[in-house]
Amino acid sequence: MGAVVVAYANALRGPFQFDDWNVIVNNPAAHSFAAWWQNMPGIRALLKATYVANWTSGFGATGFHVINVVLHAANAWLAFAMIRRLLPRVGVPVDAAPQVAFWAALLFALHPAQTEAVTYISGRSVALMATFYLAAALTYLQSRRAMSVVLFVCALAAKENAWTLPIALLLVEALGRPFGWRATLRRTAPYWAVLGCAAAASLLIPAYWRLLGTSLETRTLGENLLTQIDGQWYLITRPLLGLVLNIDPDLAVRTAWAPELAVKGAVLLTLFAIGLWQWRAKPWLGFGLLWFFVHLLATNSFLPRTDVANDRALYLASIGPASIIAVAAWRFLPRSVSTIGVAVLTVVLGAGTLLRNRDYASEIALWEATAARSPDKGRVWNNLGFARQQAGESSRAREAYERAIELDPQDYRALVNLGTLEVEAAERTGSHGEAPAGR
Repeated sequence: MGAVVVAYANALRGPFQFDDWNVIVNNPAAHSFAAWWQNMPGIRALLKATYVANWTSGFGATGFHVINVVLHAANAWLAFAMIRRLLPRVGVPVDAAPQVAFWAALLFALHPAQTEAVTYISGRSVALMATFYLAAALTYLQSRRAMSVVLFVCALAAKENAWTLPIALLLVEALGRPFGWRATLRRTAPYWAVLGCAAAASLLIPAYWRLLGTSLETRTLGENLLTQIDGQWYLITRPLLGLVLNIDPDLAVRTAWAPELAVKGAVLLTLFAIGLWQWRAKPWLGFGLLWFFVHLLATNSFLPRTDVANDRALYLASIGPASIIAVAAWRFLPRSVSTIGVAVLTVVLGAGTLLRNRDYASEIALWEATAARSPDKGRVWNNLGFARQQAGESSRAREAYERAIELDPQDYRALVNLGTLEVEAAERTGSHGEAPAGR
């Protein structure tokens, strides 16, 4: 879509950032297909193959950005095609479905929260997974079930978060027609079988065991459920509303109930209950809300993650709210007013995307923007210090490291990085001394 190209045009010259260095730039397995193959079986094999293809193309970071934007444009088209097929089931006439679906796809495509999955190169894991995920959902609606199952396998090979697809298909099956569990499970059985096989296969891959072990060591399952109330609340009230975009939000781990946490949990539960309650009366509302919460299950529910919440968790989930807004505008506003209103909203969202892309212009710009939004998080200041140190800004790097240590005296990375900086200054030889501990 042309709108995607315009919104992301200023992102194409951005450099490698943060995880890009470990995952791509300094990772030999991402530099040739021979090295990639030697690391198989491994996690996210299809995603890593695209990294190799990009790296060997010789176009550098710009080449990675171009593919990310192409994937996002493809996802916008797939979202449009899927929503257009679903709208008649929620009471939108067939002749109006293309326009309403186009509105929803535009809102999805231009929302600035999507930048973390598009402008941030390592965010490709989400966008690539979504391409196969949405293609699998669309071909399912077209009754091309064999192709759909193959695409589901590809989605899982890009990012394991695609496991929510069978649940999403249950929503699709129940939308606008009588629902029977036996017939529905029979139609979706191949997807559940693929999911079971993928889970069994993951038990044979050591990298997945390491990921699971890291997850369970992060916090207890009970603490994670409490913490994810804050996580989902943050995603809804900050990046989804476009109020705050932050690659490293400062969200504390919750270990016990608190009054405001209970209020947040009650609001989230109410939104989910409205989705169930309105499923028959206003299926467009019910479907949009349940789609949103189903697609947060992969990242913001049971298994602990190092980061409580990330903007990119909204990538697929945001299709639900986008659909709600598009249908509501069509149903409740005069045609001229709804068209103008959606146009204004898309311009605002597109402008927000352009502005957010500027934060990714350099690593220093990204972490300065993050420090402004998470001023009390030590890891953010260490990352900012490292970016400044790599750019040769020694005095400003020292300020950032000292702030990181002030916030977290046990932050060994900041301590090592500051020590390395001081050794470099003392030697005055222009060498780098010991390697910094990094981010």
